[in-house]
Amino acid sequence: MRRLRAALASALLSCAAAAAPPTAQVLSPGYGALQYEPPAAGSYRLPPLGVAADGNVLNTDGEPLTLYELMDNKLVLLGFIYTRCSDINGCPLASFVMKKVQKGLAGDPALASQVRLISLSFDPEMDTPAQLAEYAGHFRGEEDDWRFLTTASESQLQPILEGYGQWRQREYDDSGKYTGSMSHILRVFLVDRQRRIRNIYSSGFLHADTVLNDLRTLAMEPDRANLP
Repeated sequence: MRRLRAALASALLSCAAAAAPPTAQVLSPGYGALQYEPPAAGSYRLPPLGVAADGNVLNTDGEPLTLYELMDNKLVLLGFIYTRCSDINGCPLASFVMKKVQKGLAGDPALASQVRLISLSFDPEMDTPAQLAEYAGHFRGEEDDWRFLTTASESQLQPILEGYGQWRQREYDDSGKYTGSMSHILRVFLVDRQRRIRNIYSSGFLHADTVLNDLRTLAMEPDRANLP
């Protein structure tokens, strides 16, 4: 009898758990208004964190390029994504914030002329140039300087990931087939004209207002290669 009661209690608990409403997912700050007043642009410094890595990439037309060619004496916001990402606080956040940055740049033509946005896929198997072109259409306007890139192979991608310390892990089903999903950490890099990394944004700190502030701060620096 005690076993029966225990079994019934366990079943009731399971049913209650199944009937409970799902826990609402907490959105990263980048989806909302900034909750603090950022310091004025130019009132702070962004010390160099390292040198941005180069690498061979393909644009949405399938044209081979290098990252250094695309940096081209610009202030660059570089984010790693993949188009099948289902984590709302992952790649979708990066694309959402970059779209807001692009909107902010549209109101500041002098700054916009100095900035380029780059979204680089770390899933060359699924994210072909054609797939990226379709994805880009949901975010990029015709006049936006926002490049969507992939690589021709994993062997071309891997040195880039290592150069930026970008971790990601492909997920496989029981048969060993790639599912199209990945575990990864969101990282978006701010790169100056000398190809130095000046900030790295994670999901908890990526916000269009702070990114625009940082871009304005870099734009105000003297244009010389030997900044401390």
